[in-house]
Amino acid sequence: MLQSVRALWEVLLVTLVAFSRALGAKPAPRSVSDNSGCLSWRVAVEANNVRAFRTVPDQCLAHVESYMSEGQYERDLEMVVEQIVWYSLGIVLGSDGLDAFVLDVDDTCISNRAYYRHKRFGGEPYDPVSFKKWALRGCCPAVPAILGLYKHLTHRGFKVFLLTGRDQELLDQATRENLNNQGFIGYERLILRGPEYRGQSAVAFKSAIRKRLAEEGYRIWGNIGDQWSDLLGDNHGDRTFKLPNPMYFVP
Repeated sequence: MLQSVRALWEVLLVTLVAFSRALGAKPAPRSVSDNSGCLSWRVAVEANNVRAFRTVPDQCLAHVESYMSEGQYERDLEMVVEQIVWYSLGIVLGSDGLDAFVLDVDDTCISNRAYYRHKRFGGEPYDPVSFKKWALRGCCPAVPAILGLYKHLTHRGFKVFLLTGRDQELLDQATRENLNNQGFIGYERLILRGPEYRGQSAVAFKSAIRKRLAEEGYRIWGNIGDQWSDLLGDNHGDRTFKLPNPMYFVP
């Protein structure tokens, strides 16, 4: 019986990866070459060795645009998702319904790549007014690989919490509608930054929320986000999974 279940999940994994690749398919890319050390810079960003950068260095703008636009970004996402799926298949869920995953929202569940294309893929400093106007439009597409992962996790029986630094008072409705329209249906809770957390870093805010979930009895098996501030701090879960994003840094 266990072998049959395992075989079924292996088939599901293959289907999930194929589905995400089909949705995010790109033409064969040109090589994302290391122009002026930019590949090394991008790797250092993902390893959290380069921090607090306001913009992508001018000499690396073409490199980051190529990375985000020509297929390597999707392939890197798919690699992370494959690891999360295999990890999740090894978890024995309890009967109390308290096994959980925490997912970030922006550039994790839904993509702001179209917005940042007009900002030269990180070549311009963060503009909170402009970004809020963008978010209010509710037009962010799903990240295909993460949508497939989300459906896998909820199907398996994990409670999925969506945790975002978006302002609760301004962006709650637009964010809910955007997620719903893109297929993120059935999550346990969407948590935005309330007024009591204004002025706090993302690390402090998200740590406080995860602590609250742990106090409610939830077992956080996995924590997924595109920023290190999604993953650092207290109660970060049994495993953290960093998604690629060289366009900006959130402290």
